[in-house]
Amino acid sequence: MMATDIRIDAWGGPRQARWQQAVDWPLTIAAILFLVAYSIAVIADVDVATADLLRALILVSWALFPVSYLVEIFLADHRWQWVVHHPVNLLFVLMPLLRPLRLLRVVAHSNVFQNSAGTAFRARVLVYLAGAAILVTYIAALAVLDAERAAPNANITSFGDSLWWAAVTITTVGYGDFTPVTLRGRAVATLLMLGGVAVLGVLTATLSSWLVQRVSEAEDRRK
Repeated sequence: MMATDIRIDAWGGPRQARWQQAVDWPLTIAAILFLVAYSIAVIADVDVATADLLRALILVSWALFPVSYLVEIFLADHRWQWVVHHPVNLLFVLMPLLRPLRLLRVVAHSNVFQNSAGTAFRARVLVYLAGAAILVTYIAALAVLDAERAAPNANITSFGDSLWWAAVTITTVGYGDFTPVTLRGRAVATLLMLGGVAVLGVLTATLSSWLVQRVSEAEDRRK
């Protein structure tokens, strides 16, 4: 008998669902370790032995995700259909710096947001957007600093500068006081700008929907 709290995907089936439940927290911890190790490697001035240890930790935590992904495919009842319908799972494999975003699933499925459907849904969306914006800004700051600090003529050479650059970029302000000069840094900037437009668009739509609902409820009470 399947436990009632296991969500069975139509394409994945019960075997895959059991595996996903078993590895959910280990992968979440791996995402945290990946982010912590990468942060220390980029920001801190560590010795050779510590740098080697951090690289090993990053590699091990990275390897867990493609291994788990391949197991999910193997266990799926309809493998290719599941791959097509779950692009986010593949995204976490291809872009390891996005993996800490899976931490937001813990908040999004919290009992705090399981009350009235409409309000709870909007609250989950807002929390998810806020958390995603903060994490993506921090991750982009790390990535661009890693790409830029050793480049000739780079002006993003400290974590404070990269964090400021990431904040003004994701909000589409773009003062232009700091700009990436490397190809990898500009690729990060492009993704961050696209992410900023998406986050602001969804946030505006969610707030507009909430305001419309509140106005409608007020009119209904007045009638």
